[in-house]
Amino acid sequence: MITYSITTIVKKEVEQEWFQWMKDKHIPDILHTGYFNNHRMFKVRIPTSLEGEVTYIIQYECQSIDDYLTYAEKEAPRLQAEYTSKFVGKVTAARTVMEMV
Repeated sequence: MITYSITTIVKKEVEQEWFQWMKDKHIPDILHTGYFNNHRMFKVRIPTSLEGEVTYIIQYECQSIDDYLTYAEKEAPRLQAEYTSKFVGKVTAARTVMEMV
């Protein structure tokens, strides 16, 4: 099992818009690529974010590293560009890929 995890720091001024867009648009778009079979979304409580910011972690699960690599090559550039242009200067994201052992 492979988990693709994105830690995102969101400015509070756009948190509600970002959250709704993630739930209604971005997460469904990623799932509709067919490479992931599940997702989870967390709001980080401890440690607390800097004042004026909030941290979320979104995790997507896929069956194999090949599924992730194909997603990364064929779908991620388009989806990440859409995400970045929508929230320019309002979010930062760090991505990791983990294998369950």
